[in-house]
Parts: sequence; C-alpha cells; structure tokens
Amino acid sequence: MQAWTRDTIAADSWIVPLTAAALAELRAVRNEIRRAPVPTFLLDPKDFALDACRGVMNEVRRVTQDGPMFAVLDRLPLDEMDRDEAIGIYWLLSSLLARPVAQKLNGQMFYDVMDTGAKLKPGSGIRPTVTNVDLRFHNDNSYNETPPEYVCLFCLHPARAGGVSQVMSVATVHDALEKRYPELMPRLYKPFWYDRHAEHLPDEPTTYAAPMFERGAKDGVKARLALSEIHAGYALRGERQDNETAAALAAVQSVFDLPELHVELTFERGQIQYVNNRATGHARTEFVDFPEPERKRHLVRLWLRDGGRRGYRG
Repeated sequence: MQAWTRDTIAADSWIVPLTAAALAELRAVRNEIRRAPVPTFLLDPKDFALDACRGVMNEVRRVTQDGPMFAVLDRLPLDEMDRDEAIGIYWLLSSLLARPVAQKLNGQMFYDVMDTGAKLKPGSGIRPTVTNVDLRFHNDNSYNETPPEYVCLFCLHPARAGGVSQVMSVATVHDALEKRYPELMPRLYKPFWYDRHAEHLPDEPTTYAAPMFERGAKDGVKARLALSEIHAGYALRGERQDNETAAALAAVQSVFDLPELHVELTFERGQIQYVNNRATGHARTEFVDFPEPERKRHLVRLWLRDGGRRGYRG
C-alpha cells in the first residue's frame, strides 16, 4: 500500500493500539526503573518481559513496511509516570522496531522538537524543528549519506493551536509528478545541493549532493524530500538554480500543495508516530504555544536505523 491518497486510507490503517497486556508490561517496566534506575541509553529490551510489546511493535513494523508506511502508537499513559520514565519506555519500545542512532554529529540521541525562538538561516545549523514555522513535506536527514530508516515522534505536550502533523506517500508524490510533469522526472533523479545544517567537520563542504528520488530493486522509490534545504544549499554555494532545476522544485511544491494527497493527524499527548522515513514525507503546520513554559508543544524525536554504525554519519 505504498501509494495512497486521503480518500483511500482510514485511521484504522495506521493507528496501532497498545493492548492491555502491553500496558501491563510497561507498568512493570516503570516500576523496575523506579526501583533500580539506570541511564536511558542502558535500557535494553532483552532485560525486561516484553512479549506483548513485541507483538505490538511487530504490528507497527508491518504497518510501516507493508501498510501506509507510517503508524501512530496509541498511547502511553503519561499521567502514570514522570517524564524520564516515559522517555525510557519510549526508548525501549522504539528499540523493538530498530536501533536508535545519533541525530547530530556530536552523538546526540534524543532531539527535542519545540519552539526555541530561533530563526532560520542557511548554514546556521538551526533546524526548522526548533521553531514554530510551517514545515514542508520532507524526509529527515536528506542531506546526509545515511538517513534514518524510521523517524519517531513522541508527544509530551501538543500545541495550543496548530502543529497538525501531515503525512504523504512518497510513491504517491512520485506518481503525481510522473503524471503532471513527465518532462521533469529525469532532473529529479539527478543531484541537487542540500544545506547540511552545519552537521560536518570544519574542513568539510557545507553542502551535500544527492538526487531527490532513487529507485531500489526491492523497495521501490525512495526520496530525499527537503525543498528548504535544497534552496538553502544553492544559496550557500552562491549558485543560481538553472531553469530546469527551478522548474523541478516548483513542480514538487505544487504536488505538496494538493490536499487530497495527504492525511492530517492531530498529535495527542502520549501518542508516538513512527514514519518509514524515505517512503513517507511528513510535514507540520505552524503552531501557537500555551503561554506557560511547561505546556509548550514538545515532541521527543528518535531516529532508528539497523544498517551501518550508530553515529550520525552511519
């Protein structure tokens, strides 16, 4: 079911409930963490009785590999645990799907998605995820050799308004582009310049070259959707986009703008969204926070990838 539209899927195709048996196991994990705490990174699923949770995460794997390519796990009972306990359980559940890997060159494993008041600027290293701006459809870490296989977002607090999660099938985007702009498809399979968001060593280039689409023999079309990073990449290099490049990027944006091609998800407290990264584009609408700092919209992100090394460069 790689190619879908808003009218061809329903919520029951992507929502995966935490069963009563799985919740009982997680409450036992919470109690063990309270009794004998260890750093989150040392929590290993093999040290706990998690048979029911394995079954739930196997369903997440099925949905993200053979279904619509994204899933919403519904949900952790946050009123029964503190933040550190919840994040530890999030780490364990996600580790049942694939291996957590670093999200920055410095080895940072967790990434807080919340508005810090920062302003975007090419080459600054400031990612849109730490602002409240509208995020276009993208695949995470498109500007690196080893993007994650899965992007995980755990909702601690939703926004007061906005911040709606949007998801679109890469296969659907590709099909729409082939139908509407067949003459531009060859350009989308050639490299573009991406801003690396300062995730590189001082003597390395600030940009990364890669095509927007690749076609694998077994796993179909994969994408590196990141229009903002591509525009910033050309700006960093001081290069003008030629007419074909500009037309190709405008074509992709025009497909992103078709509301019938994506679904919208209202993130609720305790839910976890799992996205098959290169098969699914995800976006977010602009949002407004509550005035209280403790009620600011706050998602905790993990990247998962079984291949390569655990470092950012894989």
